[in-house]
Amino acid sequence: MNNPLVQPDPGLFIWTVLTFLALFALLAKFAWKPLLEALDSRQQGIRKALDDAQAAKQELERLEQESAQIIRKARVEAEAIVTQSRADADRLREEMRQKAKAEAEGIIRNAERQIQLETSRALQQIRAEAVDLSVSIASKIIQRNISKEDNERLITDALKQVEGRAN
Repeated sequence: MNNPLVQPDPGLFIWTVLTFLALFALLAKFAWKPLLEALDSRQQGIRKALDDAQAAKQELERLEQESAQIIRKARVEAEAIVTQSRADADRLREEMRQKAKAEAEGIIRNAERQIQLETSRALQQIRAEAVDLSVSIASKIIQRNISKEDNERLITDALKQVEGRAN
């Protein structure tokens, strides 16, 4: 059982340890340091990305709050506009109703005046016809010659009597 691989050889052991230490020193200087720097840089990049994401999240929350405030303010303004519009519409409706009422009253007053004027004209015309008729009847009844002064006095008396009855 003399297998050279299983038997410890002090020279091989020392060279193996020295090679390992040299390789470890070279790796530490040229590989581990850049590798650790790369890992550290990556860790910092990830941390910065997380911080940026957190900042973006906070900014988004702030913007959502601002937009919610703007929406609330817009709703309040819209409600105020609707309320004002309704009040204006009610006021306009009331003004139009008052104006229509005033116009109707004016038309009624005008119609009443027209009726009074037509009634007065009709009465005057009836009076005039009654006087003419009375004069005609009186002249036929009397069938005599009256003086001009008597005729005028009879007409005046008849007119006074007709006016006295009408008033």
